[in-house]
Amino acid sequence: MTAFRRAVLVVLLLLPAYACKRRADTPDAAPTFKEHPAQVVEGHQGVVVSVSRPASDVGLAILKAGGNAVDAATATAFALAVSYPPAGNLGGGGVLLVHPAPGQGPPVAFDYRETAPAAAWPTMFRKDETQFSHKAVAVPGTVRGFALAHRRFGSLTWAALLAPAIDLAAGGFPIDANLVESLNTTLATSPGMAELQRVYGKPGGGRWKLGDRLVQPDLARTLRQLADLGPDAFYKGPIAAAIVADMVRGKGLITAEDLAGYRAIERKPLTTRYRGRYDVFVPPPPSSGGVCLLEELNMLDAFDFKGWGRWSPELLHLLAEVMRRANYDRARYLGDPAFAALPDKLTDPAYGRQLAKTIDRAKATRSRDLATDIAMSPEGENTTHFSIIDTRGMAAANTYTLERRWGSRIVVKDMGFLLNNDMFAFNLVPGSTTATGDIGTAPNTIAPGKRPLTSQTPTIVAEGGRVKLVTGSPGSRAIPHTILGIVVSVFDFGMPLPAAVEAPRLSHQWFPDQITFETPERYPDTVRALRALGHTVIRSGPLPQGDAHSIWVAGPGRYVGVADWRISGAAAGY
Repeated sequence: MTAFRRAVLVVLLLLPAYACKRRADTPDAAPTFKEHPAQVVEGHQGVVVSVSRPASDVGLAILKAGGNAVDAATATAFALAVSYPPAGNLGGGGVLLVHPAPGQGPPVAFDYRETAPAAAWPTMFRKDETQFSHKAVAVPGTVRGFALAHRRFGSLTWAALLAPAIDLAAGGFPIDANLVESLNTTLATSPGMAELQRVYGKPGGGRWKLGDRLVQPDLARTLRQLADLGPDAFYKGPIAAAIVADMVRGKGLITAEDLAGYRAIERKPLTTRYRGRYDVFVPPPPSSGGVCLLEELNMLDAFDFKGWGRWSPELLHLLAEVMRRANYDRARYLGDPAFAALPDKLTDPAYGRQLAKTIDRAKATRSRDLATDIAMSPEGENTTHFSIIDTRGMAAANTYTLERRWGSRIVVKDMGFLLNNDMFAFNLVPGSTTATGDIGTAPNTIAPGKRPLTSQTPTIVAEGGRVKLVTGSPGSRAIPHTILGIVVSVFDFGMPLPAAVEAPRLSHQWFPDQITFETPERYPDTVRALRALGHTVIRSGPLPQGDAHSIWVAGPGRYVGVADWRISGAAAGY
């Protein structure tokens, strides 16, 4: 065991003991609050961290075969479509952020967010309409997105990168406890979805159990078509024809023209410098999470809070207030940049300092009081993130989704893959913004060809042109807040990455006007202090906040991969 690995292990072992010696609500105590700590690996050539052990192992195998971080990201993404069907996908979309090796050019964001079909219109959904319908499916982007990234940065062949996923689908893999629960719950609550039951039901009937093997021959055939015919098979070839046939059967909106016309987009990332030292790179809109994260960091830069304590009510109050303001701006301004222009001020440090002056350190702002220009109406585990770094220091951070858990739950007939329900990521009721969290502002209403807003925030932090941190998370509007907590813990308080990933998380989404906190019962005095400042504090749930699979670069050739425990996770390195 190396000295570095021993140091990480000592930190992990001491954290619970340290917490036990202090009162649970001591402001700067940071206990682990689950019996299983984050999985930590140290690599010297490359590291892959994802929600799935089979997918992480696939990515690592590609790195060992001489592939770079983008090669490994492509292989990992397709492997997750096999091994993590709640969110890994062919039929969804997302964002890939790439930081090339030092001296090899600037970071790049690949936007492969889904788009609304040409037949879509702003008020196409009733407020109570089901999300599990063909009408809810947006034009998928995942295959085009990784094809674009592969053309730009890939070093191995497209077919070689899909081969591991084909083998995984054809040969199957033993399912872990998280997938057992997810399969059984989804199948039990979707009795009328025949193709979902056929593809994901346990052979011979009954409930899935830990260690059972999931084999997906239809998906293996589909992946072989993608490997042999290339990405066009999905958008113009036999797979496209199957999607369109399914749309006709289910009265969906996607046509052959929608699929053939889909394009992934290479975009320039947004960036800010935090604490005058760290360059933080995030994707631009339609990622709202990237804008929110930079706006929040720019506000925090106006405060010197190290002396307050990481878990002090003063700091948690400040974090809630910057989150509140960033999410208000999200509702006001953000949408597909082809339809809504991003005001330059939002990521400008000067604007962050201006907003910081509006924060009262002695009192919570009422969210309704911010909304002077928005008419107020009366009263997810669905995404996954992975992080990769290679031997040359190229890093890839990818977040993608089917939108809701298991997306629309529609499996394309005889193709073996799920379709998204990302039309529900738009603001479905134009003009109706409520205190319960519904947003109806114009920038994210439905329009033909438009990309719905997403909170996906794959994040890379660099110093002097070299990657220091690769992170991201699922969690809907709480995504940037999960990342903000990790960034503050690591760069402001010097916490080791395993402790930062394990630590409890909080979020404020503007509306509902409340702080959600993973473990309020451990901090009763802190929670009482926050309530005295005017905050409503509730426990996060029923799911934990996020699943942040992350990498820390401790030095040249010293990579620490940390797999979050909140959903499932595996770190692989060499």
